[in-house]
Amino acid sequence: MELTGAVWRKSTRSDNGGSTCVEVATNLAGVVGVRDSKDREGAVLAFGPTAWTDFLAAATTGALRPGD
Repeated sequence: MELTGAVWRKSTRSDNGGSTCVEVATNLAGVVGVRDSKDREGAVLAFGPTAWTDFLAAATTGALRPGD
């Protein structure tokens, strides 16, 4: 998926070495894009704004655990 006009920023949770980096684009109406910063031409995940907000809330509160 290509998100024309997306402005990508690196997640503040990405490590400095670059081995676990993701980028997020939140500047487009109706969609939030997420991609691997090491493969900028690769796949993009697209979330609706509500789904993205719900995901962030669950991740922040610890409701998401590895293996769930």
